[in-house]
Amino acid sequence: MKNIAIIFSVLCIQLLNAQNVYLTKVEKTNDNPDKFFYKKEGAADAVYLGEVEVQGFSKDDALIFSLVYKKAKEIGANTFELKPFENVDGTAQAFNAANYKIALYYTPKEKLAAQHGEMYIFASSEKDQKININRKDYIISPRSFLKLKIVPGEIYTISTKKLLGSTVKVQPKTNDDNLYFQVSSLKVKPDNSGVGGLNLKSGDIIGLEKSYAEFLSAIYKESNP
Repeated sequence: MKNIAIIFSVLCIQLLNAQNVYLTKVEKTNDNPDKFFYKKEGAADAVYLGEVEVQGFSKDDALIFSLVYKKAKEIGANTFELKPFENVDGTAQAFNAANYKIALYYTPKEKLAAQHGEMYIFASSEKDQKININRKDYIISPRSFLKLKIVPGEIYTISTKKLLGSTVKVQPKTNDDNLYFQVSSLKVKPDNSGVGGLNLKSGDIIGLEKSYAEFLSAIYKESNP
């Protein structure tokens, strides 16, 4: 009986985790093989498909992203934007990480917004993160990100400046690609499935796949350099 109770408890926890993300509205569906899931940036030709709602706060942003991604792909979405809840007077409520909505769209690839040659550094820990980029120190608050303009050809050295911390060197070749990194005091396992992928693992500095990074840029707060 004890083993049955334990199994039942585990199943309940799994069900609760699976219920953190709901597909709350479906206007239409779209059949496309796109694996990416990017932030919508004013694309006039984006077709609205529906909405998902995230209920309950979780520190596991990769899990939440994977659940949102799965719901989005059920209706053929490849782009998204945060959709604020509204107050009684119609004004937008402040973002609440424990409950938010995401509008889902299909955007033709040729209409996707061009990248701007920027570096994003996300801080996922519960304390301020100190980081050094090319000998300049920055402090990034929990659940926020730093965005810096990058110059093609220049070498960027990113360091956590810890005794056993990590150092990463990158050299962007053009302005056609952004760079995305996450700084964390926790060890994050890479997801090799291609969904919400975390890669370029190097200690506590982790290179992020673009779709996951753009999701974090929607739910994290931008810090001033």
